[in-house]
Amino acid sequence: MKKNIEKTIEEIVLPIVDKNNFELVDVEYIKEAGHYYLRVYIDKEGGIGLNDCKMVSEELSETLDKVDPIKENYFLEVSSPGIDRPLKKDKDFERYKGRDVELKLYKALDGQKQFEGELVGLFEDIIKIKTDKDEILEFNKKEVSIIRLSVKI
Repeated sequence: MKKNIEKTIEEIVLPIVDKNNFELVDVEYIKEAGHYYLRVYIDKEGGIGLNDCKMVSEELSETLDKVDPIKENYFLEVSSPGIDRPLKKDKDFERYKGRDVELKLYKALDGQKQFEGELVGLFEDIIKIKTDKDEILEFNKKEVSIIRLSVKI
């Protein structure tokens, strides 16, 4: 059900995002603390602003009211993916080559679930990162729960 809703919302929001030259980063439909949340993450060159999020939220809300694809009550949130944005699409892996990333696996590999390094890229379904020891690590994309840009302070 969750994946169907996310796919349906993606189809609804894509025309809104595209006509404004924004990028749809992700759609998430989750239940937290007894409430459902529909989260839409958008971005653009130079970063997304509050007015951008408001405009997409209002237009999407109008369309969702007409189409009514979600039967439960939910909160709609439209926002930037943040500086630690997750990498989801193939083009994300191309765009952020050379950037530091944090990667988490569903199951531990040699007793470790979290890895950090420089993104080498995505090759077929294999994610490659280079550690600070210049080792190249390879992970099957299906085994990765999340990969996101690393924020160093």
